[in-house]
Amino acid sequence: MSPRRITRRLLACTATVLLFFGIARAADDPASFIADLGKRAVDVLTSHLAEPQREAQFRALFEEGFDVPAIARFVLGPYWRTATDSQRQEFTNLFEAYIVHAYTVRFSQYNNQQFKIQATRPENSTTSLVVSQITQPDNKPPVNVDWRVAKIGSGYKIEDVLVEGISMAVTERQEIASVIQRNGGQIDALLKLLREKSGRG
Repeated sequence: MSPRRITRRLLACTATVLLFFGIARAADDPASFIADLGKRAVDVLTSHLAEPQREAQFRALFEEGFDVPAIARFVLGPYWRTATDSQRQEFTNLFEAYIVHAYTVRFSQYNNQQFKIQATRPENSTTSLVVSQITQPDNKPPVNVDWRVAKIGSGYKIEDVLVEGISMAVTERQEIASVIQRNGGQIDALLKLLREKSGRG
């Protein structure tokens, strides 16, 4: 499995949604948080800054909006428990770096999709699901994308994205596990692959 498969579903749908939100609103509820984050992502990725600068600014937004440590722990699954502290930290950094770089590059694929927040559904006392839909040009069927947003302190963080009902976090966890399993259970093999694809090999 290639690193493209590791993040392809997340990038194909999540990045598209982040880039096509409407007018920013104060992030005083989960739906407003999603809209505001997307507006700022658009401003960064459509700027005339050099790619390294755009990528650095987008990384800051990604870290602000996504619960990166929690996602990394979940995605690495049972291997998180057996990994050393240095392996955990490197995996978190490499996984984030690869996704951020791919977002920045893939923005060139913008194709006038339209994004609409349809509803917000509380799941428990701290987590809500923001229901959204992407309408596509050329009469292509719309894509349903839901955001699992957690209230953390005084703000919000994205914990998962569901595309047509399929959890991106669960998908990434399965694909990461397959890489490790095919390499004799060695986490270092996964890290080596991510280093190469992120330019850190």
